[in-house]
Amino acid sequence: MRILGIDPGTAITGYGVIETDGRRLSLVSAGAIRLRGVPEEGGRLRQAAESLAAVIAEHIPDEASLERVFHHANVRSALVLSQMRGAILLELARAGLPVHEYTALQVKKALVGYGRAQKEQVRQMTQRLLAPALVPPPHDLSDALALAICHAHTSAGQRRYPCVPARR
Repeated sequence: MRILGIDPGTAITGYGVIETDGRRLSLVSAGAIRLRGVPEEGGRLRQAAESLAAVIAEHIPDEASLERVFHHANVRSALVLSQMRGAILLELARAGLPVHEYTALQVKKALVGYGRAQKEQVRQMTQRLLAPALVPPPHDLSDALALAICHAHTSAGQRRYPCVPARR
């Protein structure tokens, strides 16, 4: 299975593509959609969507994993980030990709075993899992790859141990 992880941001949106057979993980690609210098928000949304469409066309993922944001300190920033997430979700829907959303807490717990882990710990674990020489150091990329890894681990567990409805 090929998984596209996306860490949405208004200046930089990180993406990472991994492949998994349910046991092993391998890095396919990682990069950043840089939106600094794009003048207005509508232009940024369009640029992000077009760039994401190109990533999807090049790597042909089976599923996507996106960070779910529950709260943000600045209301304006939260609104702008929500618009970016909307553009990303629309592009993923256009591509027909199933989307799985995880909070930062879930990602940290899946990778490090501790939901309050620091970004550096997540980056280091991402490097260990995907080969140190191949994972670029910026957090935008390692966060996107961490989202993909989180989904790989979560979906593998769900396939191995499917939920059985409780008897009544």
